[in-house]
Amino acid sequence: MKRIEALETLVSLTDQHPVVVTCAATSRELASVKDRDNHLYLLDAMGLAGSVATGLALTVTPSAPKVVAIEGDGSLLMNPNVLTTGGYLAPDNLLLVLLDNRVYGSTGALPTYASKIDLEQLAVSAGWTTRAADTVQELKAAFRELLTVPGPAFLYARIETGNAPGIAKLLIDPVAITIRFTHWLRENHAVAEAAA
Repeated sequence: MKRIEALETLVSLTDQHPVVVTCAATSRELASVKDRDNHLYLLDAMGLAGSVATGLALTVTPSAPKVVAIEGDGSLLMNPNVLTTGGYLAPDNLLLVLLDNRVYGSTGALPTYASKIDLEQLAVSAGWTTRAADTVQELKAAFRELLTVPGPAFLYARIETGNAPGIAKLLIDPVAITIRFTHWLRENHAVAEAAA
């Protein structure tokens, strides 16, 4: 499964979910598939998608759809503490999708540690409910199943190396992205007063 195929699948499943997206190729490819107001692209903030999504999951009302983080292996390895934090705080409405291609896709495909470190097992050890997927069909099924589980959910998706060709840089002003996302969140899901 290519990253862009995984992202096309996730777009079809997340129109009502707050979606926090890691930087670089993942953000660019997701925006090329469908740029939506419910997408919070973390430009130049590698390693923070899971942290931001955990904070959102703790502030939206429990009845809101799960907050979805889309993360890469290199980015998660920059901040693996998000797994222990998410496991400890255990928000019911958090789903982290890890797209693991075992390389830093935006910097010449340099290898990450993911070839030797089992990131799914790290999530299990930290208290997350996990599922794995190698195909689009498995990704859809695992995503839908994880929407129903209590506590933090972790979807480990193995993807091929390589970026989709011809994808333009994402040149939206980060402030505009945040304002757009915040407006969507307030219009669609109640948030705690401290977060508003």
